[in-house]
Amino acid sequence: MKTKARKGDEANKPLLNQINYVLLHLHLAGKHDAKPTHEELKDWLHSGQVDVLRMNK
Repeated sequence: MKTKARKGDEANKPLLNQINYVLLHLHLAGKHDAKPTHEELKDWLHSGQVDVLRMNK
């Protein structure tokens, strides 16, 4: 699933929409124990591990 979500974008930080894609598919598959906690998600966003917005110039 990670490969599918990140295909063609592996050299960059994960984008928020890629994280959302994985979370949705984990939820739909009933794999709630594999999802990160709210605190983990907040840490990823606030520490810069995930790009919330990437713009092309």
